[in-house]
Amino acid sequence: MSPHTTSARPAPHAWTYEEIAAVLVRAAPDEVVVEVGTSGSTGTPKIARLTRSALTASAEATLEVLGGPGQWLLATPTTHIAGIQVLVRSVLAAAPPAVLGGRFTTESFASAAGRLDHERRYSALVPTQVRRLLDRPEGRTALSGLDAVLVGGASVPTALRAEAEAAGVHLVATYGMSETAGGCVYGGRPLPVTRMRIADPDSHGVGVIELAGATLALGYADRPSQSATAFRTEPDGSRWFRTDDLGRIDDGVLTVLGRRDDVVNTGGLKVAPAVVEEAVATAYPRLADRCVVVGLPDPLWGESVTLVVAGSPAPALDEVRDRLRPLLPATALPTRVETVRSIPHLGPGKPDRRSVRALVAGPPDR
Repeated sequence: MSPHTTSARPAPHAWTYEEIAAVLVRAAPDEVVVEVGTSGSTGTPKIARLTRSALTASAEATLEVLGGPGQWLLATPTTHIAGIQVLVRSVLAAAPPAVLGGRFTTESFASAAGRLDHERRYSALVPTQVRRLLDRPEGRTALSGLDAVLVGGASVPTALRAEAEAAGVHLVATYGMSETAGGCVYGGRPLPVTRMRIADPDSHGVGVIELAGATLALGYADRPSQSATAFRTEPDGSRWFRTDDLGRIDDGVLTVLGRRDDVVNTGGLKVAPAVVEEAVATAYPRLADRCVVVGLPDPLWGESVTLVVAGSPAPALDEVRDRLRPLLPATALPTRVETVRSIPHLGPGKPDRRSVRALVAGPPDR
């Protein structure tokens, strides 16, 4: 039985270039060829059902935006949509990717980059990987030799973008998910096959991000009610996917503010963790990939804006507030700083905020 037709839901399948090439050749356009898990941020991972046409529409649009087919350096797991799409783009370019030899390290990435021999060269990473590569001369050299580096899975701090630009690295921040066959908004703008809008906006234009276009999944495997809620067909025949994310669109550019259920409600006001994390990354660049912001119960304010730092030492609360005050409104300043051994993740670059909250739950240390 092929890995995409089983109904027993085994462990996620790690696809190979040869497998993806085979299914793309033999499948009909509307046939489901890949079933891939979502991040499961709500605690209930779902399986998105992707057709050949959805996968190839995403890959073709990506190659168009980046400037043409090329060879890819595969540095993310092929159990996730980001890694799968590297394989799909590679098949369309008829150029097998360079694959890391073992786990991700600066040395393994630089070695794989040295094996790229196509005129155009690409990779897809998460921000933490970019951070680690920029910290070493051989990593910066490998990155700067690529025509573009797609960065997704989490927000890309402004400081990281600036450092990459100074090193001659072309980062492209992407937004998307399994349900959209991977990234479908690049640099805040939709791919040619994608549409985006904000549903139920507030007075500041902030609302739920909805996406439409040729890359949408058919729905979720074995979850008809959730499929019907998330994927809706409008009277004009267009299908829209309602994400779990908040955002706003200014002059055609999307700003993603984070998941709806991650918003911190403090003193009757809503604070997006991504905004606070961006400020922390600016004030403390070395904390960018080892911190997360969550809301914890507070008897006075409802929830407290809490900065959770992996490892020691963590900066003192008063220092954090002083450094962030020029960057954030008073209501968004952290009122707690907590430390944990490590930040649990749901997938590449995606912090598991629910687990983080559980790790640091309880009254603050005094």
